[in-house]
Amino acid sequence: MNLNLAHLPDNQNITKQQALSLLRQQEEIFQSQQEKYQSQIDYLEEQLRLLKNELFGRKSEKPIRDDHDQIPLFSSHSVEADQTADLEEEKVVIPSHSRRKRGRKPLPEDLPRVDVIHDLSEAEKMCACGHLMSRFGQEVCEKLDYIPAKIQVVRHIRYKYACKHCEGVESDGPTVKIAPPPSQLIPKSNATEGLLAHIFTSKFADGLPLYRQQKIFARLGLDLPRSTMSSWAIQASIRCKPLIELLQKEIRGGPLINVDETTLQVLKEPGRRNTSKSYMWLYRGGAPDKPALVYQYAPSRSGQVAEDFIGDYKGFVQSDAFAGYNRLQDRPHICLMGCWAHARRKFVAVIKVKKKIRSNRKNPKSLADEAVDFIGKLYRLEKQAVEQELRPDQIRDLRQSQAEPILKQFKQWLEEKSPLVPPKSLLGEAIAYALDNWQRLIVYIEDGRLKPDNNAAENALRPFVVGRKNWLFAGHPRGAQASAIFFSLIETAKANRLEPCAYLKFVFKQLPLTDEKDYGRLLPGNIDREAAGIPSL
Repeated sequence: MNLNLAHLPDNQNITKQQALSLLRQQEEIFQSQQEKYQSQIDYLEEQLRLLKNELFGRKSEKPIRDDHDQIPLFSSHSVEADQTADLEEEKVVIPSHSRRKRGRKPLPEDLPRVDVIHDLSEAEKMCACGHLMSRFGQEVCEKLDYIPAKIQVVRHIRYKYACKHCEGVESDGPTVKIAPPPSQLIPKSNATEGLLAHIFTSKFADGLPLYRQQKIFARLGLDLPRSTMSSWAIQASIRCKPLIELLQKEIRGGPLINVDETTLQVLKEPGRRNTSKSYMWLYRGGAPDKPALVYQYAPSRSGQVAEDFIGDYKGFVQSDAFAGYNRLQDRPHICLMGCWAHARRKFVAVIKVKKKIRSNRKNPKSLADEAVDFIGKLYRLEKQAVEQELRPDQIRDLRQSQAEPILKQFKQWLEEKSPLVPPKSLLGEAIAYALDNWQRLIVYIEDGRLKPDNNAAENALRPFVVGRKNWLFAGHPRGAQASAIFFSLIETAKANRLEPCAYLKFVFKQLPLTDEKDYGRLLPGNIDREAAGIPSL
């Protein structure tokens, strides 16, 4: 190495060896800074590729087949030989199976049928021999038809009665009588229970904003302002509050509560700007065969919101690694659980943004691929338990006998790879996430009723997120609270395999009630479907 000593201070006491030592120290400092800057550049490039993938890439987390696994269309003989050799080394046995016959799916039998007869004329029924042909069969071709919705007016006629003999004469009782008016969910409203159920299902189950519904009703010949529909939603939600309180009790009575939250913009919040960020919280629990879901609007993401909702609950609470849930771990009768879907998602993000070309062809799997394989083994056991329809105690035994060794191997693998990976990288963050939340991630093997991930809560939040993309924000805190109530009823009905519109219509016809036991019979898990006339999903 040619060292330039010209920049050193002109000092006769500094020897050449000391000057070389100073230069080496400076060189080490420069190399250290260069490595630091390069690490930052690599991290920013990963973030950039991740952002591009989130915007333009595939959203699925299924494994991606890489370019080197694709057999080339035009290749040399040597490459073909290598591919053939690779294929010969790994033999795959495919079990015999019966292939489904291709064709159109038959139409549901419960749909009403209208027969349209196509027959020959009397002249066409004559045979060339002069005799009349006999019918021996028929061909049926079924086609789907759609009857557009229509608006109708239901007239409630109440007859009045008077006593002609009491006219002008004092009487102890009333001289005029009239039939009592029917009970209404919204007093002095001209909306039936069926119309209200349709409006609320369209918005909260199908993500159809009220302004679009206003245009749809206009095409049907009805002028129904969205302000009126908003007022109906708020008034109807007030009548449904006792049902939500019972759903909260159901959730606190189960062995597990799934918790998640997402953002929500609410206008006209007291003391806050319209651009402030609020949140919609979700709690899912109750008996495993009668799940209950409750959505809760809150202006904050503080963990105090979840703590107040859970109250004196005793059992498991499953969530992501949001720090707001940490305050629950100090409560004596609550066990916090982690989510393997979140842990896996971080490794999948590394796979999505990694470079397509790998230098080592013999071992094409990256560290992130190896981590995903470990997690895949755990989920294959869960699939096996579902296919074999195992009981909770059998699922627990299966996990402790087969999943626990895999977990031990995976943790050892994480601890070995952690020092080798830059901590400020996507892979380093994924490994750190798994190790930091390890104790919560392995809780699920203790009880067969538990699940390894929080997907039940995430899937329940998805309808709200889809709707939010359409109606964008809530116009007032009362509107956000009404949305939470109707999302709770609709998603609980869907979780119990009840058609949501029919369920809402049935509930609206029963409200308001006075006894809590009567409200309990209206919960989706307690309804007799046949007696209520509610179809199943």
